[in-house]
Amino acid sequence: MINDYGLLLAGRVLRAFGFGFSAVLLGLHLERRGLPPAQIGLAVTVALLTAALSGLLAAGLSRRLGRRAVLAGIGVLMGATGFVLGLSADHLVLILAGATGMLGAAGLDVGPFLAVEQPMLAESVPARGRNLAFARYSLSGALAGAAGGLAATFATDLSRSALLYLLYGGLGLATAALPLLLSGRVEAVPAPPTRFELRPLAGLAALFGVDALGGGFIANAVIAYWLHARFGAGAQVLGPAFAGIGLVQAAAYELSGRLGNRIGLVNTMVFTHLPSNLFLLAVPLSPNLTWALVLLFLRFSTSQMDVPARQAYVVSIVPPAHRASAVATTSAVRGLGLAVGPYLSGLSIQAALFGIPFFAGGALKIAYDLGLYAGFRSRRAQHET
Repeated sequence: MINDYGLLLAGRVLRAFGFGFSAVLLGLHLERRGLPPAQIGLAVTVALLTAALSGLLAAGLSRRLGRRAVLAGIGVLMGATGFVLGLSADHLVLILAGATGMLGAAGLDVGPFLAVEQPMLAESVPARGRNLAFARYSLSGALAGAAGGLAATFATDLSRSALLYLLYGGLGLATAALPLLLSGRVEAVPAPPTRFELRPLAGLAALFGVDALGGGFIANAVIAYWLHARFGAGAQVLGPAFAGIGLVQAAAYELSGRLGNRIGLVNTMVFTHLPSNLFLLAVPLSPNLTWALVLLFLRFSTSQMDVPARQAYVVSIVPPAHRASAVATTSAVRGLGLAVGPYLSGLSIQAALFGIPFFAGGALKIAYDLGLYAGFRSRRAQHET
């Protein structure tokens, strides 16, 4: 029998490798093409905005065409994005390249694939193993993303960064082939309309939007470009640094799944996320590159532990037939919040107001943590005991 979970992880790994080096190189590559900081911020904003909204479209299409077909189509979009970035020098075309939603500017967890892939993941494992399944889904992505960040050290000039984006296009086409091997078990089972309470999901989506707005100010592509603008860090430094950050995140993901089983998903989200945001507020106060990287490592050691817990929680507070819509809706709200931050960050970097992205992002994320705990600490997922 086809191992659906293994195939989904394989697609995640291929995509994450490409996203890993794209998050590091995007700002540098666009600068090498001649774009000023404000336009770089605009390009990231376009990418994040369309990534959010395309999730809603993907969820709707998956009900009509099937999840496997739509996931394959998303891989084709990733391929097209990479080829455009690798071959085009036109500024407008480069800014619009992210309109496919597959630029990977904010890392692994924003894009149309989420609305399709995560419900498939929930169907591919027993409910009792869902927390660890989502943790290892995040773990595999983090390890591949770290390898991608390390690969970014190859891109020391425009021709090499363009070559990596051509590889990005090839990875997209490879991920397009894998969904065709999945079994029919991952498809949504037709079911009569089910009534369920929308208010908690709406409240959760609103909180995710606040968190995402904060995250948009300090998306990986923004942080990498900020380190370059503030301290002169090049790809030779940024690549290994983000590879190391990816490894730290990977270890945290495995711990997140186990912690979710012991203390609950909401507690895991809040108690790991809040300390990381205090480190985030300290980053712009760094006197040099070394201190900035140390604080970023401390921040990322727990900042992403909420991701697998959040993913498992969202698909587990709604009936199975509504999982794709729930993921798409919460991802869309998150993406809209993420989309605003990079453009404002680009303006602040251009104006040399280097601390603004970190202070704004940290404050919004702390507000999200407190709101999540106040509103959802007593509401458990369906599979939690």
